[in-house]
Amino acid sequence: MEPSINLRHAIEQRRAVRSFQSTLIPPVILSEILRLGLRSPSGFNLQPWRFIIVRSLDSKEKLQACAFNQRQVTEAPVVLICCSDRRVSEPDYIESVIQLGRDKGSINDSYADYIRTAIPNAFEQHPSFDSIEAWTNRQAMLAVAHIMIVAQTYGVDSCPMEGFIAAEVKAKFNIPEEVDVCCLLALGYATQPFKKYGGRFPVEQLCYAESYGEGWKS
Repeated sequence: MEPSINLRHAIEQRRAVRSFQSTLIPPVILSEILRLGLRSPSGFNLQPWRFIIVRSLDSKEKLQACAFNQRQVTEAPVVLICCSDRRVSEPDYIESVIQLGRDKGSINDSYADYIRTAIPNAFEQHPSFDSIEAWTNRQAMLAVAHIMIVAQTYGVDSCPMEGFIAAEVKAKFNIPEEVDVCCLLALGYATQPFKKYGGRFPVEQLCYAESYGEGWKS
């Protein structure tokens, strides 16, 4: 399966879709969107993202009740419940990451020994984040962004959603206590007319040179 839209056009065309057609996403395309989207980077390759793929009407209606009855939850053919797992700092999980790296030839003995110490230290000291949840959510949202762009290259539209009651979603979909719900992501084909581009501030307004607030020019 090759994408039908190049990356630049996919980024420029992507919109947060509020209304979807009933057209289903072909399973082979959905699988490829997930496969490529999950090539997203993560710290120490811990990959703390987890996704529940919701396609049945019963499940979507159950999810919609947790999401302030937003219509795109039931209109979209697929909704991902995007989660992050705080248990990635546990020794058994770290060992599974090490084994994955060994199988791919990217981790040797010395690096394995290093990350066995470095990962627990990072989570204990957390110099760049306030909590493990903040870190795992950060990583998971990188994967969500990848999925949205990959989906657009296949002509599949998306809508990231933060309007939901996390505790209700966790209870209704059997999500463990240590797993947090980051967002919902509706996937499908937008109805006409497409949402107009809302614009972006110029690069010079949002990017600084060397120090915050210092003007930047290309």
